[in-house]
Amino acid sequence: MDHYLDLMLRPDPEIAANVLLGALYSKLHRALAYLQRDDIGVSFPSVDNARNGLGTTLRIHGTTHAVHALQATAWLNTMRDHVANSDLQAVPESCRYRGVRRVQAKSNPERLRRRLMKRHGIDAAAAAERIPDTARETLDLPFIRLASASTGQPFLIFIDHGPLQDKATHGRFNSYGLGQGATIPWFRPFFSDR
Repeated sequence: MDHYLDLMLRPDPEIAANVLLGALYSKLHRALAYLQRDDIGVSFPSVDNARNGLGTTLRIHGTTHAVHALQATAWLNTMRDHVANSDLQAVPESCRYRGVRRVQAKSNPERLRRRLMKRHGIDAAAAAERIPDTARETLDLPFIRLASASTGQPFLIFIDHGPLQDKATHGRFNSYGLGQGATIPWFRPFFSDR
């Protein structure tokens, strides 16, 4: 991951920034899934964990070849009025690294019970005893609201920007540009957030 591209949302009086970020991220996800790329990562360099906000900048990380392949799909065309983007740039040599990953809350006790029953062969009563209705986990992380392409149902992707590290950890990224073990370069945003 030696190059990056910053995409900053332009202010829109009619559409909230988090809605625009969700639309932009959804389009990126579809492009990465279509290309079947696992060498492109994302980060949100103006994330504000204190306010649970991801900011208005989406950074795409990868090699020159990987980012050019993504941009060749024209995935960004319908968002051009809403996004300003930097040129593809080399990652600064003095950067640090951090993992950016999806965290899923255990928020549906019924689904957790079904999983427990299937995995451990126990009945519904035993599963209900082990996992009560109050067993809901809430996350205090920034998130993006998306809609399922297959069902149209809304869902949240909670994003954790892990601790800063001095060395990169190589690995693969999913179709959301997030990795469970891989890191991305971390440095000051190209654009300044509003």
